[in-house]
Amino acid sequence: MLTYLALKLIYLKLYMTQTSIITIGDELLIGQVIDTNSAWMAQQLNKVGIRVVRRVAVGDVWDEIWSALDEEQKYADIILLTGGLGPTSDDITKALLCKYFNGNMVVNEGAKQNVLTIFNRINRPIIERNLKQAEVPDTCTVLLNKRGTAPGMLFHKNGKIFVSLPGVPYEMQGLMEEEVIPALLKKFQFPSIIHKTLLTAGVGESFLAELVQIFEDALPTNIKLAYLPHYGMVRLRLTATSFNKMEVKNEVQHLFNTLQLLVKDYLVTNIDELMQNVIGKLLISKGKTMCTAESCTGGYISHLLTSITGSSQFYDGSVVSYSYQAKEDLLQVEKKILETKGAVSEEVVLQMAKGALQNIKSDYVIAVSGIMGPDGGLHDKPVGTVWIAVGCSEKIEAKKLSFRYDRKRNIELTATTALNLLRKFILAQPY
Repeated sequence: MLTYLALKLIYLKLYMTQTSIITIGDELLIGQVIDTNSAWMAQQLNKVGIRVVRRVAVGDVWDEIWSALDEEQKYADIILLTGGLGPTSDDITKALLCKYFNGNMVVNEGAKQNVLTIFNRINRPIIERNLKQAEVPDTCTVLLNKRGTAPGMLFHKNGKIFVSLPGVPYEMQGLMEEEVIPALLKKFQFPSIIHKTLLTAGVGESFLAELVQIFEDALPTNIKLAYLPHYGMVRLRLTATSFNKMEVKNEVQHLFNTLQLLVKDYLVTNIDELMQNVIGKLLISKGKTMCTAESCTGGYISHLLTSITGSSQFYDGSVVSYSYQAKEDLLQVEKKILETKGAVSEEVVLQMAKGALQNIKSDYVIAVSGIMGPDGGLHDKPVGTVWIAVGCSEKIEAKKLSFRYDRKRNIELTATTALNLLRKFILAQPY
């Protein structure tokens, strides 16, 4: 006999409305443009309980787009498309959709007025090619694009819903938020999708899996644990789906509390946030500030910190000193130390940290120097060798690390590791 949970899971699979996303454009397939649209769409849909089961990219090829429309109907009730709605000859999506849904192209007055309004507002002359943006298949429901000239289009076929949106992220996002998601919520009843995520650092994915194996094996069938490794950190995410939001929310929270205890020695934060956000909150809570002295990361740590809104509350600035001369002039690193120990050494990062604290006058500091590759490695200092110093005016600690990846990943690992070392240093202070 099936258990209650097993029956509930079968019910969810049978009755959960599922979504597929098709992104269109040759530029996506050759890697010239990174597909951020489908990732953003999936995030927003997930927040309201709309499950995305597939994401597909196709080129600006008639037969490939047509086949994708046919194929995605097998898996999803809602098919969302982005791209190919521009005014140039390579934008073929609208003409294809007109034929696919047995329509005729007509001028939509609302879309036409929208085009005229936009061009009047920016005081630019309008040409016939621009006005053709207002032409749509007469078998669609027009979704007015307040952020651009290409309207969104909603179609029905074989009991499925198809929505075509512009490929420009800013325009697509406006239509999703203002038109598409509200329309879908009116038409369908979606289950609640509950996520609880924590962040760990200083431990590998395999070790974590061993640590929580008994816990994971005992999870109910409607709750899953996911491992999300990223640059020296691993996020653990519990996910549950249910039409009874409060019931599943309480169940997930109870399990999440247990999971936190199991990984407490490596736990950074129990919410889904980035390491730089954790550092920012920690510093603000203590009324302290920090600075950075960067060599091998070339300002990347500074970039991560200043990407946070309000970072001026806790971040004072950085000295990016790549050359020996810059380290001497800007951070007062001794020339003799550079010549005898080399830039990638404990002595140098300690002096870099001290110089930054003296010059910028922050409460805390990170200093980094390393060999990111692919060239520049030495017998005693191979590519991936990094020295990191963290500290304050009373105490500075340094640590040597060895990474084994390409230049980009080595830089990112250095940055996140340095931020985590500073986090642990701050937490260890008595004040």
